[in-house]
Amino acid sequence: MSGVIVTGPPKADSKDVEALAGYGVATVHEAMGRTGLLGSRLRPVQQDTRIAGTAVTVLSWPGDNLMIHAAVEQCGEGDILVVTTTSPSTDGMFGELFATALQQRGVRGLVIDAGVRDTAELRAMGFPVWSAAVSAQGTVKATGGSVNVPVVIGGQVVRPGDVVLADDDGVVVVPRERARQAAEASEARERKEAATRAAFLEGQLGLDRYKLREKLAELGVTYQTWETYTRDGERP
Repeated sequence: MSGVIVTGPPKADSKDVEALAGYGVATVHEAMGRTGLLGSRLRPVQQDTRIAGTAVTVLSWPGDNLMIHAAVEQCGEGDILVVTTTSPSTDGMFGELFATALQQRGVRGLVIDAGVRDTAELRAMGFPVWSAAVSAQGTVKATGGSVNVPVVIGGQVVRPGDVVLADDDGVVVVPRERARQAAEASEARERKEAATRAAFLEGQLGLDRYKLREKLAELGVTYQTWETYTRDGERP
């Protein structure tokens, strides 16, 4: 497998990245029309952590972390390293030494559709990671791949310079051209949710706020008393 290392790709504006950093993954995903989520395979190795940054992407051979070494040089302040493999892999391709090198360069975290190891050390040093697996299985450095090319994770395309957000709920990608729009839409959604939260605290039901009683009626769902329900031959 040959490959390419692309230098100096365009990146989302840092102000838009920081604006998006104020919102959770679920909020941004919903605000963008329920798009961009990288699936449920990627889980955090830590808890109560949220990051946002610009993607540096890696396409590696499974069980081979050579291209992660190559990608470290391309990483800088505010980036998030995003790694996938040419076919499914759960090998532990990333650990504490990689995290040390990336942290020194100002990288905010890792998203990898493969395995990681040294998870206790990663938590202790405060380097956030989202991975598809945790495995002590070692890797080799033998096969070429690519850095800063579009990659696909969970059916979503991640390009270098796109915005990546990650928290306890998962990982979402925002195309760099849509970063400002996504931040504005997320702010509007948060305002809407705040109003709904206040209404629920006052006792309003979702059935009424979202006009779901009409939807139930349209679907033929009826209300019956317990006596009627059991008299008509139904069983609890």
